[in-house]
Amino acid sequence: MLKSIIENSENYQPGLSIDCVIFGFHDNQLKVLLIKVPHSETWSLPGGFIPIDQDIDTAAVTVLNERTGVEGVFLRQFSTFGKIKRNDNHFGKEVLKYLGIDPEKGKWLTRRFVTIGYYALVDFSKILPNPLNRNEIVEWIDHKEVPELILDHREILDKALDTLRVELNLMPIGYNLLPEKFTIPELQKLYETILDKKLDRRNFLRKITNIGILTKLDEKKSNVAHKAPNLYSFDKEKYDEVLKNGLYQGW
Repeated sequence: MLKSIIENSENYQPGLSIDCVIFGFHDNQLKVLLIKVPHSETWSLPGGFIPIDQDIDTAAVTVLNERTGVEGVFLRQFSTFGKIKRNDNHFGKEVLKYLGIDPEKGKWLTRRFVTIGYYALVDFSKILPNPLNRNEIVEWIDHKEVPELILDHREILDKALDTLRVELNLMPIGYNLLPEKFTIPELQKLYETILDKKLDRRNFLRKITNIGILTKLDEKKSNVAHKAPNLYSFDKEKYDEVLKNGLYQGW
């Protein structure tokens, strides 16, 4: 795919790329979708180049859809990364040779690229990570166990997580990260995992209830060892309204 892009580089915006931090929540862990390509020993975030006939946000949606197969998920632009030498030596002669790219055409790829960071919140259970070729590895990895990443992708990941933590005070989360039905302890654990701190149970219940985005269901969680907790769902209309208007509280 990369070789095809280089051969048709006139169709892409030069010097500009997109990198997506895709978060999922599973087994009380905040997961990040990472990729390892055949010519590299280190992992990377899903990314791509921007067609000249596409808006940047549209190109980001395309990258997300290619990697996860889902549409209509929460996706937010959060920062731009453009240090002077961020692309130095990443696509050296050996890499270009491995990829079968002519060195002269490869100059388009070896120039300095500024990248725009997006983060996405997706339902882990609905995602089937999609390799773009048979030699590529795509895996969910716990955000606390992320291995070495290429270029400045660690900085991009850290910035995405910091942004998500700040925005927890400004917007609700959970709709894209939890199953359709969930318990209050499960929702609280999601917040605690992202914030990396414990929250008082009663205080959390009061705050999350006051936001008005939850619907208590006439169901209880099954297959639990102790007293079965109530199940809840998000009121999508109210959730979208709060997402649009914002929150003004701290956790």
